[in-house]
Amino acid sequence: MRDLVRLICEECGEENYYTDKNKRLNPERIEMKKYCPRCRKHTNHKEKK
Repeated sequence: MRDLVRLICEECGEENYYTDKNKRLNPERIEMKKYCPRCRKHTNHKEKK
């Protein structure tokens, strides 16, 4: 049930991180605050479709 998902920076659109999630327990998209090396700061990262 675990799927690999990509996390994309909301400010610059760069794909920075890969993570996995349990689709049965968390059907909605993941949103995390992570460090973006391109922006050089912590930004919100959302799950890509």
